[in-house]
Amino acid sequence: MKYRIDKDAPQSAYMQLYAQLREDIVAGAIPRGSKLPSKRLLAGELGVSLITVEHAYALLCDEGYVDSRERSGYYAAFSAAPRHEEPLPRRGAEPGPEAAPEDFPFSALAKTMRRVLSDYDRRILVRSPGAGCAELREAIAAYIARSRGLSVSPDQIVVGSGAEAFYSLIVQLFGRETVYALEDPCYDRIRQVYEANGARCVSLPMGEDGIVSQALSACRAGVLHVTPFNSYPSHVTASPGKRHEYAAWARKNGSYLIEDDYDSEFSSVTRHIDTICSLAPERVLYLNTFSRTFAPSMRTAYLVLPEELLPVYREKLGFSACTVPVFEQYVLAEFLTSGELERYINRRRRKLRQQKG
Repeated sequence: MKYRIDKDAPQSAYMQLYAQLREDIVAGAIPRGSKLPSKRLLAGELGVSLITVEHAYALLCDEGYVDSRERSGYYAAFSAAPRHEEPLPRRGAEPGPEAAPEDFPFSALAKTMRRVLSDYDRRILVRSPGAGCAELREAIAAYIARSRGLSVSPDQIVVGSGAEAFYSLIVQLFGRETVYALEDPCYDRIRQVYEANGARCVSLPMGEDGIVSQALSACRAGVLHVTPFNSYPSHVTASPGKRHEYAAWARKNGSYLIEDDYDSEFSSVTRHIDTICSLAPERVLYLNTFSRTFAPSMRTAYLVLPEELLPVYREKLGFSACTVPVFEQYVLAEFLTSGELERYINRRRRKLRQQKG
């Protein structure tokens, strides 16, 4: 058997097995529909516990690479080959106002605010650096490494007041002459902000697992804006094959992807699911917001830039001021570093799974 577990490696055994199996599934070495080795066979061959193999298979199932069939076993479910897809019907595209969840740990937030006032003292009166306070950018880098598997430098992170502010910044970064492709249907505000900034937008129809492959392959836009998790208003989550397809499209065309990941934390899948950014970090600008996970009123979002775009960003937008108050940045940094936010997210995930189960 080709799979190996390095017991001296820092990565856990189940994650090593998961990564090797996923690599073979994506590469086509394990074609779609093929049965994977039984859990007992793998455990015996690798000298690991049955629980280790179960964890690796469960993660592959959660991410959509593998299907579990009762009394039959596990089968590869991933295929990178485009298939015939029918566009989704158009729907309304304006969500209602966001409300703060009732189970948010407000007492922990209040305690964090008091600690920031006490410990940071007069530092909360100092103007924020243009990309955001170093403490928050470092906390975000550590957080997305844990939660999204993204290894980025704090220097690649820009903090801003809500995702919509970044839509404008993106046009300023790439220019009005660039063609911007959007999902159809998409959240109306995305198109409105792009067009208000003078950008020319084209629409790509959505199918059941993301943008229809035929429309994507024919697209020659310089920038493609996608919402891979629970895209509004279609509520489509891109399949693993579709995420790989997006990454391959960007590399082939020399284009950039805006991965608008606003709803990933509370999706029904595990937090280890691949981001498009992890598949093509040099072609993807990763955008997320704390409006859903922290508080809608905070209006704090962040953008992760590819390293090669940093000089361009500094030249064109290095003068920009961060519009998030310094006090709120420090509070969010402390909330992330202490683990309070992740504990809250994990509680919400468990609750959502119980409701769906």
